[in-house]
Amino acid sequence: MGEIMLIRHGETEWSASRRHTSYTDLGLTDNGVRQARALRAALAGHRFAAVLASPRARALRTAELAGLRVDDVDDDLVEWNYGRYEGRTTAEIRGERPDWVIWTDGCPDGESPEQVGARLDRILARVTGLLEQGDVALVAHAHSLRVAGARWIGLPAAGGGLLRLDTATVSALGHEHGRRVILRWNQAPPPVGSGSAVTARH
Repeated sequence: MGEIMLIRHGETEWSASRRHTSYTDLGLTDNGVRQARALRAALAGHRFAAVLASPRARALRTAELAGLRVDDVDDDLVEWNYGRYEGRTTAEIRGERPDWVIWTDGCPDGESPEQVGARLDRILARVTGLLEQGDVALVAHAHSLRVAGARWIGLPAAGGGLLRLDTATVSALGHEHGRRVILRWNQAPPPVGSGSAVTARH
């Protein structure tokens, strides 16, 4: 059986400043471009039965720079819809709502954890049948991929809050003795050039 490779896009201006970014279609920073190019080495040797990507420019550009040919763009891979919290940091939001946690509270005029979980469940169901043919790559965003990791191992969407995910990292979902497991998580490729360290999100 193949693996599901989760690839988070490279750095953007908003991810560098930890601003929530869902539907705002930002490009990569220069550092994000370097990060995405460094992913080539981490993905070398994998035979992908399919590569699916979020429609956002930052995900598609990361796939291109990483040497991946995207077979399909799937709206279910978009980032958590932050609604009225788009473009804001967690610190700013907690200035108004000190107890706010996205993993349990969701976002006003955006998505709930259950809604995001339902989207990623559809993605996982779609690609599971392809694993007999090889690995599958999902190129997307921090929160959506964290939810994918949680749902794969049977946790609720809120379980993604326990799975930190940095920019331009590779994680892998797979099986052990017939059970769904996380094989690797949040692995950064070897840096290429200066200033290509991963940047955390939230």
